[in-house]
Amino acid sequence: MKRRLLLLATSAVLVGCAGPQVADYANQTPKLDLRSYFNGTLDAYGVFTDRSGKVVKRFTVLMVCSWSGDDGVLDESFTYSDGTTQKRVWRLHRDADGRFSGRADDVVGAALGEQSGNAFHWQYTLALPVDGTVYHVQFDDWMYLVTDKVMLNKASMSKLGIHLGEVTLSFTKR
Repeated sequence: MKRRLLLLATSAVLVGCAGPQVADYANQTPKLDLRSYFNGTLDAYGVFTDRSGKVVKRFTVLMVCSWSGDDGVLDESFTYSDGTTQKRVWRLHRDADGRFSGRADDVVGAALGEQSGNAFHWQYTLALPVDGTVYHVQFDDWMYLVTDKVMLNKASMSKLGIHLGEVTLSFTKR
């Protein structure tokens, strides 16, 4: 009996820890077409919050995006609240099964993701420089199309399973 209760309790905890799946958004509109939305010029506005929720940095991003068939380039120019700047160029590919993979110079390996309904979810490891040291941190990144022009993005950042903070962005398509 104790064994059965322990199994039941363990199962309940594991089910409670399960996060959303991109398929959960299949019926949500407007329907996201990543290649269409990330095509042209976009502006983004964001914050990085630490694990306590305190805003550590604010930033803006100018994105110039283009696609040729299933291959896309997202050229991002970041300007941070402390005056520093950063550039990231994503090279995306839409696979035959509709999933996406992406690479950038500061991404370790490939980012892998999929879209469904109004949502896009992908995960990747970013080489993040902090005070002269580069840390490999994992991103669990969700994007939600709100209107044909506005998308919200929330990414959780962790290292060795420890939550470090979140990045929250709002994209506006010109």
